Amino acid sequence: MINCTVVNPSSTSPLRVLCLGAHSDDLEIGCGGTILKLAKGDTPLHVTWIVFSANEERRREATDSANVFLTRADKIEVLVKDFRDGFFPYIGGQIKEYFEALKTRMSPDLILTHYRHDLHQDHRLISDLTWNTFRDHLILEYEIPKYDGDLGSPNVFVHLDEAICRRKVASIIDCFKSQAENRWFCEEAFLSLMRLRGIESNAPSGYGEAFYSRKMVLQS
Repeated sequence: MINCTVVNPSSTSPLRVLCLGAHSDDLEIGCGGTILKLAKGDTPLHVTWIVFSANEERRREATDSANVFLTRADKIEVLVKDFRDGFFPYIGGQIKEYFEALKTRMSPDLILTHYRHDLHQDHRLISDLTWNTFRDHLILEYEIPKYDGDLGSPNVFVHLDEAICRRKVASIIDCFKSQAENRWFCEEAFLSLMRLRGIESNAPSGYGEAFYSRKMVLQS
């Protein structure tokens, strides 16, 4: 279970979190519960929330949703870009340049990004560029359930109480009306994954979110 004291020992200093999502609902689905939990803690939370691809409608949804999920954060920056959906590997140079500019202006305590082995090409590129760009940071990779069936065996778990899980799911359903026609976009799917991860990590509430940590440095 991740605790903000692990990534930022001083409770008086802000916990700086960089959230990276290829599309406008990725962050909410992959790590929305974790963000809601961190925002409830005693440590001040500063969040930079970046969505890399969104048309006009999805931009509105992304902005509205970010404001819902980050309402209790102490400082937020929400950035929604318009890189072409589905074509990230083919415009990787442009996105790489954006990452290079990003690292010159921030040094987050925690970065939440896509899973390295996600079968969506846009997700994979964001994950790869995260690791290319940030070499001395704690990076956790979140998971997105989808048709491709690429869920794996994560090794980092965040225990969530049921109220946070239901708030997360309700906010996703309410904010992303454009996705309502998709068969995968339903409360049962989102709750069931968190229930499964809760079982795997022996969460007292029975619910959790899961991440992949490739590298972690423990400091005394």
